[in-house]
Amino acid sequence: MDTTSKTRHTSYALPACPVEATLELIGGKWKGIVLYYLLDGRLRFSELKRKVGCVTQRMLTKQLRELEASGLVNRIVYAEVPPRVEYELTAEGKSLKPVLKSLKKWGEEHAMDLIAERQKSAASEQASE
Repeated sequence: MDTTSKTRHTSYALPACPVEATLELIGGKWKGIVLYYLLDGRLRFSELKRKVGCVTQRMLTKQLRELEASGLVNRIVYAEVPPRVEYELTAEGKSLKPVLKSLKKWGEEHAMDLIAERQKSAASEQASE
């Protein structure tokens, strides 16, 4: 499968490449979080920004545009004044539900402890300097 010029690879022929192709579409600091919150249904930009937290408006807009270009998110614009914009998962985006739920479960079981351990290790390294 050939990809666009913005991707890291020109071919995804190797066995692990579907993993990399998936991460190329959903990877990044905010995309997974955005997709997770959209699992519950359609959200306005401001609601999504509030749920995600400390993301800037510019970065959230960029991530949503990339998700939309990837075919994972629909952007719905209502012809109102002021304009109302909502985002929802496409059918392809909804197909990520088991993946996102698995990531959440793994995070609850492993990631939180690993991050705490990493922070503790970094703090002890700084103290010994």
